[in-house]
Amino acid sequence: MTETQTTEHNALMDTYASRRYFQKFERITEHLTHVAAARAAEGELSQMDVSVLTRYLKAISFTFRALSMKYLLVGRETGQFFGSLQMDAVESGFPVFNELLVMANDAQQAEMHLRNMPSVEALKDEMVRVIVGEQDIPTKLQFAMSQRLYYEELTKGDLFWAQNHPQTEWVENLSERRRKFMVHWAVYDSQVNLPTIYLLELEDSGRTALPKDERRWPEVQAHLMAQSVGALKLVTIAKGFDESFDDLHPKRLRRYHVGPMYSSAFTRQSGPIREVLEQARAPEGEDWALAWTVEELESEYVKEERAGWFSSVEREVFALDPFSGRGVDTGATRMNRAIILPQRPFQALEELQPPGFASVNKYVVSPEGRVLSY
Repeated sequence: MTETQTTEHNALMDTYASRRYFQKFERITEHLTHVAAARAAEGELSQMDVSVLTRYLKAISFTFRALSMKYLLVGRETGQFFGSLQMDAVESGFPVFNELLVMANDAQQAEMHLRNMPSVEALKDEMVRVIVGEQDIPTKLQFAMSQRLYYEELTKGDLFWAQNHPQTEWVENLSERRRKFMVHWAVYDSQVNLPTIYLLELEDSGRTALPKDERRWPEVQAHLMAQSVGALKLVTIAKGFDESFDDLHPKRLRRYHVGPMYSSAFTRQSGPIREVLEQARAPEGEDWALAWTVEELESEYVKEERAGWFSSVEREVFALDPFSGRGVDTGATRMNRAIILPQRPFQALEELQPPGFASVNKYVVSPEGRVLSY
């Protein structure tokens, strides 16, 4: 594999390496939806949870598909230098944050680019002419085709962006003036270059239902996006929300960290996972492992606080992990760590039994693509 390395970031400059990387992630993101289904079968996720999570996981897949089109001809002589995918080879194994920023900017101008480009059919006809008539490889035309396909992917939408703004899902009406919603949103964490998904279950005691409230809903969206920082503890986010909106009551907040992705071919991992992947000696396409971490915070009970002379408001008291004071450290009720990996790395993991993995849920991908939980 040919690559340009910095301290933390690699540029995939080789066509073969770049395509292997994107093919690997295409399979991994497909497996992730199976993991979500497996967790639902275990009773860990509701059908709404699975539906929402699957939407974001598919968006991640669409983002990788778009980037794979953009960098399809990397390493080939196309007549102009157009860059190469920058990936975080140490922390995450995912593309760096700037790749998503550039992609979002490209999406804003995709329609303009497509108007000024030859159609797919015209490019194919010209390729045939070059191959048959000139007996040459139409690399420049292939590059033009890859860029057209990239912009077409961007115009389809439903991609995972640097910021994916909050949306609401109605859950149930608890009473005439009290409704339950799930609010969900996601960000690409710029500090660790990882997709992060948030699910917030809240009760709404406002006069107008939250999604239809022209005052509160924009404020809620802005507040949640401003607080979507991986370094913030869930209890800090939930308390800040609770204190900012007197008629919105956060009952359960979850944060899903998708990744890091470890691969002996692309990342410079350290610690036990490195030894596991080395010992596995897995064939191409199966030399990887993906971490999946869920932080969860739940309201334990409600207390009343005075608000002015004649009224009071509800405030949530959140349950923190009681074991060894970890709740104070993590700011969560519980944390669940999982790892998704093919059979060969899993067998190596079982043989080595490295410390710290006993409490980690293992989801093993069979050669047929089935996901089994251990």
